[in-house]
Amino acid sequence: MSLIHFQILSAAMFSIGLYGVLARRNALLVLLSIEIMLNAVNINLVAFSSYAESAQEVGQIIAIFIITVAAAEVGLAMAIILRLFRDRSSVDLDDIDLMKW
Repeated sequence: MSLIHFQILSAAMFSIGLYGVLARRNALLVLLSIEIMLNAVNINLVAFSSYAESAQEVGQIIAIFIITVAAAEVGLAMAIILRLFRDRSSVDLDDIDLMKW
């Protein structure tokens, strides 16, 4: 497979994730869509690093850092979402107005 196949896959996954972030109202689905977008970036980084001549490890190392940040983001976001669900009995993003004046 060539690099263009990985780029098309990555663009499709990123587009699906972007649509999920913009169209969904459920906080869990928005979080899942952000994870899909981060995985699309990881696919792109690893594909570019495997086809690059000079820096083969750089893309893979950055992808590992992105996976680490995504794991921390999921843990923190799930804690916030669970707390909001306990307080409001809903994870609908339109109903969350805790930070409004």
